[in-house]
Amino acid sequence: MNSTPSEQSFIPIAKPLLGEDEKAAVMAVLESGMLVQGKRVAEFEARFAKLCGVKHAVAVASGTASLWLTMMAYEIGPGDEVITTPFSFIASSNCALFVGARPVFVDVDPDTCLIDASGIEARITEHTRAILPVHLYGQPCDMAAIMEIADRHNLIVIEDACQAHGATFEGQPVGSFGTGCFSFYPTKNMTTGEGGIITTNDDALAERLRLLRNHGQSQRYRHESLGYHFRTTDIQAAIGLAQLEKLGPWNEQRIANGRYLSERLTGVRVPVMARHRRHVFHQYTIRVSGDRQAFQDHLREQGVGTAIHYPLPIHHQPLYRSLGYDDVLPEAEAASREVLSLPVHPALSQSDLDRIVAAVNSFAGLT
Repeated sequence: MNSTPSEQSFIPIAKPLLGEDEKAAVMAVLESGMLVQGKRVAEFEARFAKLCGVKHAVAVASGTASLWLTMMAYEIGPGDEVITTPFSFIASSNCALFVGARPVFVDVDPDTCLIDASGIEARITEHTRAILPVHLYGQPCDMAAIMEIADRHNLIVIEDACQAHGATFEGQPVGSFGTGCFSFYPTKNMTTGEGGIITTNDDALAERLRLLRNHGQSQRYRHESLGYHFRTTDIQAAIGLAQLEKLGPWNEQRIANGRYLSERLTGVRVPVMARHRRHVFHQYTIRVSGDRQAFQDHLREQGVGTAIHYPLPIHHQPLYRSLGYDDVLPEAEAASREVLSLPVHPALSQSDLDRIVAAVNSFAGLT
């Protein structure tokens, strides 16, 4: 007898994969007695820098901290503008607000939901200091176009790669074009429980970042500058080292899962994978033109978890409205009304994938 959806296990939108390797790594740290900013952190930084093809990686407390500290290290502040996307998690633009700068929004490409590089130059002013592209859902932005604009206008590029561990543009890892900012939140392609990291080839910038994350200390109790408490722990780094061993296969499974879904789903717009880019599918996000809420309810009834990333573009958030933002950005606004993320994580079984396809294709309310 076939089981009904209610009798089958619920398929979650995300599932952190933590096993015996991670447990053993954590226990080794606990037994060592060195819990914070020790040799595991240094090893994790070196390994992550190698993954991204850069000289330095600086581990910090979160993805948000990575963005914030990078802004401070570049001395971006009041009177400066940072060009970025309105369609992302709010931390992407808030990092500019944290240092007193002003985010300036450019609409997104309707196919990828990534910042539309063709619209950047029109938003550059004498106050522009940086471009902050977001590699949304695990797909790299058009870094060739963005770096060309940045070079021509002498602008800093800060890559928000918080959702794109292991993604590449034209074979080059994200986080190696400008200064890369990554998150290790539990739902990411790899996790340390919580945490972040900054990648760069700039020796002086890396040194400033290390000072900023640890109270401005160049050595114990010698404080060279104003700094903060944004360190990470050896416990987190130990988990990260174990996860790095699995990131490649996990990403390949995400890509395979995404391809399987795209080849079989009907009635929805499946994700567009732009040319010359390795999309690592942090999220598998479709576009729904019908009743999204009814569709989401239907999938839940069929035992399929979903999420909306993101239901309100940043320039429409109450915070930004209170700051006077009244931009009209139709593609970002349309995306916020239509996007819906489906499970794509590497823990999905073949049966799970087929259930997702059947649940999507069985909803009659799509147009």
